[in-house]
Amino acid sequence: MKRLTVLGATGSIGRSTLDVVQRHPERYRVFALTANGSTDDLLELCARHRPRYAVLSGQDEHSALGRRFAQQAGGTTLLFGAGALEAVAADAECDVVMAAIVGAAGLAPTLAAARAGKQILLANKEALVMAGELFLRAVRESGAILLPIDSEHNAVFQCLPAPGERAGALDSVRRILLTASGGPFRAAPLERLSTVTPEEACAHPNWRMGRKISVDSATMMNKGLEVIEAQLMFGVPLERIEVLVHPQSIVHSLVEYVDGSVIAQMSHPDMRIPIAHALGYPERIESGARALDLGAVGQLSFERPDSRRFPCLALAYDALRAGGSAPTVLNAANEIAVHAFLGGRLRFTAIPLVIKETLAAVPAPAAADLAAVQAVDRRSRRVAGEAVERLLGRAA
Repeated sequence: MKRLTVLGATGSIGRSTLDVVQRHPERYRVFALTANGSTDDLLELCARHRPRYAVLSGQDEHSALGRRFAQQAGGTTLLFGAGALEAVAADAECDVVMAAIVGAAGLAPTLAAARAGKQILLANKEALVMAGELFLRAVRESGAILLPIDSEHNAVFQCLPAPGERAGALDSVRRILLTASGGPFRAAPLERLSTVTPEEACAHPNWRMGRKISVDSATMMNKGLEVIEAQLMFGVPLERIEVLVHPQSIVHSLVEYVDGSVIAQMSHPDMRIPIAHALGYPERIESGARALDLGAVGQLSFERPDSRRFPCLALAYDALRAGGSAPTVLNAANEIAVHAFLGGRLRFTAIPLVIKETLAAVPAPAAADLAAVQAVDRRSRRVAGEAVERLLGRAA
């Protein structure tokens, strides 16, 4: 019986995790569930799964709310504030942490789980993008187990030799190919992109995701962040990581070896599959996803990404080549730009402009600790916000 903390329980990854967990009550017990401010959604999940702790990280302490959780969720203790996220992630009674908080807010609790030696199911790519060396050092020093949840990285993980057999094996990897659906605008006329709405950008053709990551998919920034994550997680040189557009979202990634063999992982686009793989690892457990019928799928197609359509992808490669904390700057600027777009303040095609200006303006030395990473993040957000305002002024 493993005890599980789900950081970001009310989001799509969190709910998919709980769906898999409830299929295996003999294996898992929910220890803690967290949310930022979705009180009613969190209470509903707590009433169903009866965790020891619940956390509302975006709210101040509220005694009446605590009593409500205790009464309606079978004695669940409600905690408040960002510090409580780190506490439930590092608690000695917790075995497994699903890191599913979107964005920079997930870094500190995920790092706390790494330092505490937990089995970490990593869906929060920002922990690696923002603080890659710091995070991986914590994993090594504590003996934590790191398992990828992003469908692409989980696919690569499955296509590589087992971790205990990888010594020297990566030398035989010619390329890692991360697939991308191309999002809702893969075939749209380029001149149409400047007028797309947030609703259109969030209407992903294959996946059901939160609004921020849906926009990242539409710009292909999510794939850029995944390139950075893959380079850090698997230790493969940047020049051996490529992106391939695959509209059907059936092949989630491929690994090509020096002998010409290419191994791919395929499944329906259902996040319960990589979640179940990581939860059960090294065993295989039921996910609840439907079986893949390739005869019904009929055809799988691939194409190279269009650099004019997806400039954010090149910006991510540039940030990784620049090194230091440039990926931290990239991530912060993207979050600010996407927030402005979703708020109706910024054009879709201005998102990469904000990121490019911020990368050029913010010094990005290597960050030695979490405080340094957070300082770069804060400065980048301020500069990105100023870039948004300049672009709005020009448009006016």
